[in-house]
Amino acid sequence: MIKVDKVYKIFNQGKVNETVALKDISFHIKDKELALLKGPSGSGKSTLLSILAALLKPTSGDVEVDGKKIAKLPDNFASMYRRDSIGFIFQKFNLIPTLSVYENVILPLIPSNLSKEEIDEKAFQSMKKFSIEHKKNALAKSLSGGEQQRVAIARALVNNPDIILADEPTANLDAKLSRDFLVFLKELKDGERTIVIATHDPIFFDLDIIDKEIEIVKGEMK
Repeated sequence: MIKVDKVYKIFNQGKVNETVALKDISFHIKDKELALLKGPSGSGKSTLLSILAALLKPTSGDVEVDGKKIAKLPDNFASMYRRDSIGFIFQKFNLIPTLSVYENVILPLIPSNLSKEEIDEKAFQSMKKFSIEHKKNALAKSLSGGEQQRVAIARALVNNPDIILADEPTANLDAKLSRDFLVFLKELKDGERTIVIATHDPIFFDLDIIDKEIEIVKGEMK
């Protein structure tokens, strides 16, 4: 499902502030596996996750997702790839605070050719699955941290993606909400999706639902 081959990511290449964020990264994640990208803050996990989502392009190396080479996709094709294949759960939720829960959840569906009725149905089903449908008209900025997390997950799954990428999903949650997320995670795994989580939170370590662990330290695999 996901093949990463000799990926480098260098920011400000050739300048005095050049930074090698990723160095010679290679791994393979099978279809429907749950993989953990482990490592301390600043190790390059988020950069790698952004490359898998085609939000960033690697400086060199190849990335193949479900048979498609995505490393050098033009921006319009990268957007289509994310829309059709990827659900991204951001560390800080990335909700638009002045939009309602419903409006935030449907954002990935706006570029599609779906009718309003189809969009409404998909949004309702996704909100219902994560117990946030009762807040559909509430503004995102009025929600608690746990509610914002559920909206972020509902938005990530509204287009029924094959791949879910989560960047430090428990970073802004307390202990109880972090445990709640693990329940969500098991449901996602049971839904037979391919999942990649970037985290340094030990709550994820040694979970029996983790299929593969990939450790990155200072931009290199260990």
